[in-house]
Amino acid sequence: DVQGSRVAASSASLVEPQAKQEGDEFLEVTRMWEITEPRRIVVFDLETQKLADEVGGWNNISLIMLSLGVAFTEEHGFLTFTEDTVSDLIDLLKSADLVVGFNQMRFDYEVLSAYSAENLRALPNLDILVEIRNVLGFRIKLDHLAEFTLGTKKSGDGLDAVRWFRDGRTDFLEKYCRDDVKITRDLFRFGLENGYLLYRSKAGPTARLPV
Repeated sequence: DVQGSRVAASSASLVEPQAKQEGDEFLEVTRMWEITEPRRIVVFDLETQKLADEVGGWNNISLIMLSLGVAFTEEHGFLTFTEDTVSDLIDLLKSADLVVGFNQMRFDYEVLSAYSAENLRALPNLDILVEIRNVLGFRIKLDHLAEFTLGTKKSGDGLDAVRWFRDGRTDFLEKYCRDDVKITRDLFRFGLENGYLLYRSKAGPTARLPV
């Protein structure tokens, strides 16, 4: 159940859970420091209807089903999408000069693969989690980066999001997803302006993560 999954997940607060895929230890994405001119940038995040353990684990993400997605552009601000409008989200991503997310290469695009045959990984992507993995050799949770880089915290977690979907609390679900997009956007902006993000290892001081 959702509560049981929360207990299991709480023991790994620093590391982001991942689907295992062959040959993608160091995925090719646009590095933050390579962005030198204004672009049409889309920042996005998805929430799902199910938990990974309900579909047989992280290798079956395509079965997890979209509950809601939020995207941000400078032109339109925050935009919300559901299963009924998922094609509009995909069109928006395809129109971008750069797509920014946190784990979209392994998670969000795998969710969207149930709704489209488009190879969204071939888009110009900046996946902040991949950036971290390529530099540090391990992954860090979005909440951890938000706390130490931005001085803020996430407004929930993926387990909350599934519960809110099942309880019909679309208002809570949309706010949570929008908050995650805002954090991702602000991490992206911070990295562009400063050339680093901040994190803390389990036994060490706050450190700079060059981007």
